Amino acid sequence: MFKHILLPLDGSALAESVLPAAEYLARLFGAKITLIHIIEKDGRAVVHGERHLTQPAEAEAYLAQIRQRVFASETVISLHVHESAMEDVAQGIVEHQDELNPDLIVMCSHGRGGFRDLVFGSIAQQVITSGRVPVLLVRPQAADGQQLFECRSILAPTDGRPHHEAGLLTAARLAQTTRARLNLIAVAPTLETLAGRQAATGRFMPGATRTMLEIVEDELRSYLGGMAERFQAEGVAVSALVGRGDPAALIARNAETTHADLIVFATHGKAGTKAFWAHSIGAKVLAQTARPVLLVPIR
Repeated sequence: MFKHILLPLDGSALAESVLPAAEYLARLFGAKITLIHIIEKDGRAVVHGERHLTQPAEAEAYLAQIRQRVFASETVISLHVHESAMEDVAQGIVEHQDELNPDLIVMCSHGRGGFRDLVFGSIAQQVITSGRVPVLLVRPQAADGQQLFECRSILAPTDGRPHHEAGLLTAARLAQTTRARLNLIAVAPTLETLAGRQAATGRFMPGATRTMLEIVEDELRSYLGGMAERFQAEGVAVSALVGRGDPAALIARNAETTHADLIVFATHGKAGTKAFWAHSIGAKVLAQTARPVLLVPIR
């Protein structure tokens, strides 16, 4: 499923929070890993007390130390230091998707606050909006920035649109490989959660709108039931839930009740960083949960 994982590292404990997830997936799928560091133009040597790798030689030595300390000897690890300093580190990561051809990027989303968190969070957002390769975002929780990673329970939200099935199919393949339980969830809107033109229609025609919302809920229930039957036939332990209300809040809450080790979303991601973060349900869920989120681009 995943054969080549790209792992950007900048020398910080924050960025290293993704190491357990990358190691787990590489071991699970027999994937090779490329550890990458991009030299930042005019980068400061220290940011909030943590070293910032600004020289190619020290970056190469750091990546080699990570390879030896974290990964098993049988895991194929490549080291890549982009020596030409770049002003836009996120753009550098995006450009290396074409050069290195990974099929998964594993990154830290953001952590416990501070400038470093904001910078690395912004880089992750920009990589997501390139829309080419699935991105696994991990938020650090433990005091040292790292935590164990495994897949026993996977949550896969959907809005029922067939072209968003990429997220469900990826989640099902992961569940099949890891023998995790797959929890499908869809959220039907209510009069209170409608927005824009639909909200205006709901105010002027509440009875007709309620009827339409009931139809939407029935369609979601039928769609989700069909997908659950399909995945069960493939040997996946699966459940399906249709809720009503605010999608991000319900998905985040369900991630807690099902103890999800991973949330898998399909996303367009190409609307630009600001638009993605303002309108994407995946982005809103990220803001409400500390659980890892895998964003699968819709092509």
